[in-house]
Amino acid sequence: MKKRTGLLVLAGAALILLLPTLLPAQMVDKNSIIAKGAKLEKLSDGFSFTEGPAVDREGNVYFTDQPNNKIFKWSAETGKISLFTDQAGRSNGLYFDRKGNLIAAADMDNQLWSFDQAGKPTVLVKDYAGKLLNGPNDLWIAPSGAMYLTDPLYKRDYWTRNPERQQNGEYVYYLSPDRSRFIPVEESLVKPNGIIGTPDGKKLYVADIDANKTYVYTINADGSLANKKLFANMGSDGMTIDNQGNVYLTGKGVTVFDKEGQQIAQIPVPENWTANVTFGGKDRSTLFITAMGAVYGVKMKVKGGN
Repeated sequence: MKKRTGLLVLAGAALILLLPTLLPAQMVDKNSIIAKGAKLEKLSDGFSFTEGPAVDREGNVYFTDQPNNKIFKWSAETGKISLFTDQAGRSNGLYFDRKGNLIAAADMDNQLWSFDQAGKPTVLVKDYAGKLLNGPNDLWIAPSGAMYLTDPLYKRDYWTRNPERQQNGEYVYYLSPDRSRFIPVEESLVKPNGIIGTPDGKKLYVADIDANKTYVYTINADGSLANKKLFANMGSDGMTIDNQGNVYLTGKGVTVFDKEGQQIAQIPVPENWTANVTFGGKDRSTLFITAMGAVYGVKMKVKGGN
């Protein structure tokens, strides 16, 4: 979640499915990746700040309302939204592992958590080198089971700790599949935020939101990163990838780049900030978007890559 200014107020406890919302500006779609005639639909609102969408095996999407310390579930079957947990550890980014556990960047105590299917959490990572993390933000899980985690500093009013930076810098971390190694693998970025990898586990995209850049890396066999290259002159809060290798960045709506880093689409969202995005639905062809106090969806021709 990007640092926010101003007061965000929960509009109400009820979650109401709304009719399709017309876009404030026309979609740009150079490569015809959006379904013909599709419009952006507001799926629900009444939240404070939505983030971290993650899709499970059935196509259901889980997302956070971080200021209210909750994780919700959008049903691919019914389109309805239900509460998954109200003890979310102030989770931000989410991702499902192969066992069906929901892995969460739990910002309350600056840890990495794993929720089982009943919503019970387990702490996977509590610190690095004996010091708290700055504020775990977003994560991606490789096919091997290895995890990559961004750790920028956004000072939170709910912290009881010293709000200043805890680590020497704001890094990208690697957690090995057997959980025995947790180390920084990228230390040169200003403020790493959004992160996503390719389905084959060979490349990793990381957004440096304060530098307004997104980079692509080669993932080595040992999990380390190499061959850092500029991918796009745009930062991002959250990211996803489709089955054609197109990369989706967020902030002002959703901006899509092909695998060569050329912009091919723009999906305007009628909110001040678009936080994150993933593909959901039974066939993974619904682009699910978290933006401020609401969540949106749009039908796509392409499907989710992860």
